[in-house]
Amino acid sequence: MERTYIQKMERNAAGMIMFLAVCISVLLTGMISHRVDAAAQADMQEHLAREVLRFHVLANSDSEEDQALKLKVRDAVLAFLDENMPEMADAAETGAWMRKNIDAIEEVSRETVAADGAEYPVSAAVTTCWFPDKSYGDVTFPAGNYEALRIEIGAAEGHNWWCVLYPGLCFLDTTNAVVPDEGKQKLKNVLTEEEYSRVTATSDFKISWYFW
Repeated sequence: MERTYIQKMERNAAGMIMFLAVCISVLLTGMISHRVDAAAQADMQEHLAREVLRFHVLANSDSEEDQALKLKVRDAVLAFLDENMPEMADAAETGAWMRKNIDAIEEVSRETVAADGAEYPVSAAVTTCWFPDKSYGDVTFPAGNYEALRIEIGAAEGHNWWCVLYPGLCFLDTTNAVVPDEGKQKLKNVLTEEEYSRVTATSDFKISWYFW
């Protein structure tokens, strides 16, 4: 009877060891898979960052007046860019053009603020900024550092507005929270198939809308 009990305990111990081994195997596989996926996502973000140029406008504050002014500056700058920015340039060439014309862009912003009766200082620069996961319509860009045309109004402490200057999504109508086929085609032209699949996925990176 004692021997039977010992054999039963040994079988239970063997079963427990097998169970723990399976659990550890699953855990390790999951950790490795997560690290591989995280590394792939980081590589994808870095390549994506080289292929896009973002536009970032920061309002003085969250007051109704300052938020409205932010949108007026946005509209004025986009109108200036739409009229003057070279159409066939890639992301690097677009960034170079922005730097060359940054004084004119800042002046457009400053004149718009002054015309609205505000006395805020305005600064404009093409710089590298960190962005969290952000959605533009039904296209989502993963968190990371991106080159951006950044305009700061006053204290620049209010909710901001952003879009993608290159490839040209700022000039598309996204009021229905869906990027038109024209915009998606522009993205497809500069991204790899895997990158395009990731940024247009419905869940992987989907976080929020224009504001944070």
